[in-house]
Amino acid sequence: MTEHDQSLSRSGRIMTALSHTLEELGLVTMYHSTRDVKFLCAQRFVRLFAYGGSTLILASYLSAIGIADDKIGLFMTLTLVGDVVISFFLTLFADAMGRKAVLALGSALMAGSGVVFAMSGNYWVLLAAAVFGVISPSGNEIGPFRAVEESTLAHLTPHEKLPDVFAWYSLVGTAGTALGQLICGWTISSLQNLHGWAFIPSCRIIFFVYAGVGIVKLILTLALTHKVETAKKQKAREQQNGETRPLLADSAPAEQEAVPKKRSLFASIEKDLWSLVIRLFILFGIDSFASGLASLSWMTYFFHRKFSLPEGELGTIFFVTSSIAAASMLVASSIAKRIGNVKTMVFTHLPSAICLALISVPNSLPLALTFLVLRACSQNMDVAPRSAFLAAALPSDKRTAIMGAVNVVKTTSQSLGPLLTGILARNNMFGVSFIIAGCLKVTYDLGMLVSFAGKEAEKRKQVAREANGDEEETR
Repeated sequence: MTEHDQSLSRSGRIMTALSHTLEELGLVTMYHSTRDVKFLCAQRFVRLFAYGGSTLILASYLSAIGIADDKIGLFMTLTLVGDVVISFFLTLFADAMGRKAVLALGSALMAGSGVVFAMSGNYWVLLAAAVFGVISPSGNEIGPFRAVEESTLAHLTPHEKLPDVFAWYSLVGTAGTALGQLICGWTISSLQNLHGWAFIPSCRIIFFVYAGVGIVKLILTLALTHKVETAKKQKAREQQNGETRPLLADSAPAEQEAVPKKRSLFASIEKDLWSLVIRLFILFGIDSFASGLASLSWMTYFFHRKFSLPEGELGTIFFVTSSIAAASMLVASSIAKRIGNVKTMVFTHLPSAICLALISVPNSLPLALTFLVLRACSQNMDVAPRSAFLAAALPSDKRTAIMGAVNVVKTTSQSLGPLLTGILARNNMFGVSFIIAGCLKVTYDLGMLVSFAGKEAEKRKQVAREANGDEEETR
């Protein structure tokens, strides 16, 4: 073999390895995804950017305007309860109203809530703005956006490509949160240290930025095509535009099409789905209650109060941990392709649950930060596999409604946590909430493993057998 041939061979191996790496990371899938998929991911990035910035300062801001810790906890709880009601109705009727319309309405409300937070200090006015405009106490999704977007992504993406799409959808959200925390923290520190601003006016600048992000999200929503809607909604749209209307439609008899009788969501769920849905309600409820006990707002407030860290340093710390969490999601997608979504969820989430329980134990900042970083290494690795698991387990025609109901259960459970943490914080037992949260998350992980791992493995074997059978028939 000549030197030229050897060079070509090495180049070929490098290109093959690079192609394989890009395939494993899901970048090839994202490159070939539709414009709507890319816009939905961009929406999640800007939304979580706003959530990250507001969450970093939310508890400290409420404390600065004279609200006690237990009332801060009540504020977070009532915010989540209000969002439960709004999310339930919006996701339940999202397919009928139009997914694009629901996302646009949420974006407009998000912009309005940012303006209210920037201009008012009244507890109840802020609470109303937080409910209707989706101010997130946890830095994560609490409104209707995620259920609608995930259902839409499942609608637009082939089943075998879903893990990659959901991995990047989750990753860009966590990256947005990380960047929002970093920019928010150093913006406030800069306004205070370099320009002499007080803390409260500095925070209000962040909420004006929050409003601006809502407008950006609205623009991205309006850029979506009609393909994001359900097939039924698209058909109705085409008929309205005359695209599929018969030439003699005006003279067609009225009884051509029988109008289906409306049924409630729960009446439309087949009996064999009830077991799945109820177990999802229970397990996700436990996990979400634990998340409410140790929400990002409480976590940042805990480090601020216990170790007297300024906002700039807090922003840097949580930017690093969120970045680690975002990067780890790519690994989760690759693991899920080999061992399944459920096992990936459990085996990655369990170590983070143990680290969460240990964060508040040490009185040393370096040791507490060690547990925080270790938790971040696998904290969000279960997110994309969980979304892919739900998308595969739920029937397409009921997916949006059931995902919305699951999110309602999760948010309801999560809403109970902040109040309990606020009461514990006021009684100098702040760290106990993190210990309880970690133990509950361990319970959730073991429950998921026992309930679903075996069934998913059987389904994977069945799919493999069918694929082998098809290959033999082809031969």
